[in-house]
Amino acid sequence: MTSSIPPEYRGWWRIVDTGTWNNDGLDVLGPALISLTGHGDRLRMHCLLAYVNVRPTKTGMSFTWEGAWEYDQISGAGSVKLAKDGRLRGKIRIKNGDHSTFLAERADEPSAPIEGPPSYRDKWRRW
Repeated sequence: MTSSIPPEYRGWWRIVDTGTWNNDGLDVLGPALISLTGHGDRLRMHCLLAYVNVRPTKTGMSFTWEGAWEYDQISGAGSVKLAKDGRLRGKIRIKNGDHSTFLAERADEPSAPIEGPPSYRDKWRRW
């Protein structure tokens, strides 16, 4: 529900840095973004495209996500907190895998919708 997202968090955020992963490939699929709108939220960074389910917590926002890294289905969770400088400081975890911190700045909604995650079958349809 959109109204449950506090206005200071609601909107689109440009991921500009990750603590663990190489930032060189951050925008390989387009600008790295996460949306926190409460409606059809998305995450795009590196080779990850994911649907996001976000909810407020006492100290910020938490989210779960499901998507694909290239064509491999993966999921995970994360959290964000608004820093004093107005940027989001977050953590993202891959289920049974890696984790990283990230930093995001407020951004405009992209002019073109972020694609949905591909299915594993899509990998074989390319050939």
